[in-house]
Amino acid sequence: MGNGKQTLVNRFRRLACASAIALAATGAQAAEEVNIGFTGPLSGGAALYGQNTLEGLQMAAKEINEAGGFTVDGETYEINLVSLDDKYSPSQAAVNGKRLVQQYNAPVIFTPHSGGTFALQAFNERDGFVVMSYTSVPTVTEKGNELTVRIPPTFTGYMKPFTKIAMKENGKKVAVANATHDYAKYWTKAFVPTWEAMGGTVVADNPMDYNKSADFYTGVSKVLAEKPDVMFIGGASEPTALVAKQARELGFKGGFVIMDQAKMGEMSKIIGGYKMLEGSVGVVPLTLYEEPGAKAFVAKYHKQNAEKDPTTEVAYNYFALHTVVQAMQEAGTVEDAEAIRGAFSAALKSLKPENNPYGVTAIDDKGGMMADPNIATVKNGEVVLQRMSEVLAE
Repeated sequence: MGNGKQTLVNRFRRLACASAIALAATGAQAAEEVNIGFTGPLSGGAALYGQNTLEGLQMAAKEINEAGGFTVDGETYEINLVSLDDKYSPSQAAVNGKRLVQQYNAPVIFTPHSGGTFALQAFNERDGFVVMSYTSVPTVTEKGNELTVRIPPTFTGYMKPFTKIAMKENGKKVAVANATHDYAKYWTKAFVPTWEAMGGTVVADNPMDYNKSADFYTGVSKVLAEKPDVMFIGGASEPTALVAKQARELGFKGGFVIMDQAKMGEMSKIIGGYKMLEGSVGVVPLTLYEEPGAKAFVAKYHKQNAEKDPTTEVAYNYFALHTVVQAMQEAGTVEDAEAIRGAFSAALKSLKPENNPYGVTAIDDKGGMMADPNIATVKNGEVVLQRMSEVLAE
């Protein structure tokens, strides 16, 4: 994959474009800037989701910069985060990616959706930048792209434990009523065969465009007509909450299997608590995590945001940018994408617990972060936690 000539060209280009910052009042030279790119949905139906991922990056960048930056090979650097809106469109993500490389010489670009990841993977190895992918779609790392890092665990790990819990709590008839974007399609393609293999039946299949509608009456009515025990829902947190609310208002008494893109904590704020999510299974609100790093992060976030709770997107992307910076330090470069990517394993070992809320322990040889996440079930209006490994062992 390594292209020495291209790497050299990129290095000289970045050096030529680096800001020559004036001397500070003390006479010491200020830190140089490293541009870190972001392309994601900052407008439209998934805007809240995109803004949450960006907030995590902004929080980490501010923290790093206010601490005096970071040192690589004797040089001090600060993070300059460059964010571009792609409205959840893969084609716009590709346009943004090219701009971030050509105009800003970003050695690392974050994106919070699989479509954007695949679009960037079409040219990231050639142009020499690491794709930091906030998606649990396993194929983003299975494709063999050597400059990609998948930040959360794969969603396929949730299939069996989610199904096992949902069937035990509610029954074996499920209605598919999730979103229509690529990530939701990947989830459906994996979830339906798992549900059926474990003895369940799919009584309705009616995905809805969560990004273009706030009225889900017709779509939800259609699936409820088949009398499911469970509804499989999911997309961005806000519209997913509205789908759940609509189902309850139409008399649905069963539970929800909630795709991991939607976060119960965020949903509960929109629909007034966890009561409407009774009998549901999904990913755990970070505020309930027992990891030492999670408690430290939540306390820090509460202090900075007037007791507002952080989302999973905020926490994972905060962690990911800290890991990128640590990898640059381990690699001894802020420019060589191949060296930075190669240093991630060492970076995770050196990362401070307070910067690692989910206790991510390692990265596999394909670029996927590895952890044993908690799973949340809502019982009597309260969230009950279990490790994924514990559910599967039962």
